[in-house]
Amino acid sequence: MRTRIVQILAFMKLGKYSFGTGDRFGKQGVAQLKALLRAPELNVEITPVWNKSNREHQIIGTEPSAVRMEADEAVGRLGYTGAYYVDADHINRETVDGFISSSDFFTLDVAAYIGRPANQAQVAEAKKYLMGLGEEVQVAGLPDPIKLTEGFIDEALENYLLAIEEAAQLYVNLVEMKGLNAFITEVSMDEVEMPQTPSELFVILALLAMKKMPVKTIAPKFSGRFNKGVDYVGDVKQFAAEFEADILVIKHAISHFHLPDDLKLSIHSGSDKFSIYPIMGKLIRKHDAGIHIKTAGTTWLEEVIGLSLGDKESIQFIKEIYKSACSRMDELCGPYVDVIDINPDALPDNLDNWTGEQMASAFRHLPENPDYNPNMRQLMHVSYKLAAENLDRYWLLLERHADIIAAQVEENIFNRHLRRLF
Repeated sequence: MRTRIVQILAFMKLGKYSFGTGDRFGKQGVAQLKALLRAPELNVEITPVWNKSNREHQIIGTEPSAVRMEADEAVGRLGYTGAYYVDADHINRETVDGFISSSDFFTLDVAAYIGRPANQAQVAEAKKYLMGLGEEVQVAGLPDPIKLTEGFIDEALENYLLAIEEAAQLYVNLVEMKGLNAFITEVSMDEVEMPQTPSELFVILALLAMKKMPVKTIAPKFSGRFNKGVDYVGDVKQFAAEFEADILVIKHAISHFHLPDDLKLSIHSGSDKFSIYPIMGKLIRKHDAGIHIKTAGTTWLEEVIGLSLGDKESIQFIKEIYKSACSRMDELCGPYVDVIDINPDALPDNLDNWTGEQMASAFRHLPENPDYNPNMRQLMHVSYKLAAENLDRYWLLLERHADIIAAQVEENIFNRHLRRLF
């Protein structure tokens, strides 16, 4: 109870650095928190956030309340007294109700509304507001001003205004149900085809301010591919330029639009974006900016690795999962088609003659290891549904090999994620 009181009295301050940990089967909360509590070794403090989407709850057959129970139990067992949050990840008006009582962080996913027109009255109001900001806006640190021409404003409103209106309505609904200052608000626009430019992010933040939304984190779409469970694919220099420009735009928005002073970028990394973590770390230190990192299926993959290092039964279970995944690839990959890139020719037909160590090396994201197979890793990333279909057996195996798995989870979060970032 003490931790919850501390958090409420802090008026939902997320903290400068925060880390969202997905845990699809809800068994690794303690190991995840242990990793985050080691952050002072890197001279930082990190606010823990547990996240799980409605889709993942549906596939596994869990309820949002289970994430709250996991978080509270981990906090209690480790005696943690700082702030922590439970994120209703990628919710919309159709899915939010089930998360109301158990969540205090809401990722408002409005990507589906991007590119759809708002009504004429909404457009007229927003256009008047934006044109009142001036034809050119100089953002400190950017080499060129943001040009708010009428043509650019019209195009930006056509693309983003309805999404902002939807986010604002979702926020109002949440305030009515939970109260003011009772939750963290994130706006997510990353699950779209085209990245937002820094100028478009400026407009998005201006519109959020116009709607008086105290957004704490914003998740834009960047160039390149953020595939699930593997490294960033794209032009690293271009990403760095976009990331730095977005930091500067956010700083401007905080000072000029009176958005929360702890507003920061949220990076929906799909986990394991090792090549850009050092870049992000360098730039947030350069500009004294915060960051929220949101991981997804990494913990499930560490469970796969841990069971691969277990006994004959757990090794056989992972082999069965992989075999089923190969035969049901289209079904499993369908919901993730935009965030995976699997070469079927690079997948072994079966793992019958593989040792557990070979399997662990193939699934573990160590690019320098010649046995690492990113295609196998991505396929297993989207195959947690198969473990959910054998849930009782899976949970027994997790319990039997809890120590091995916990070590994998902590090692992955702290050494492969936090060290690279900080």
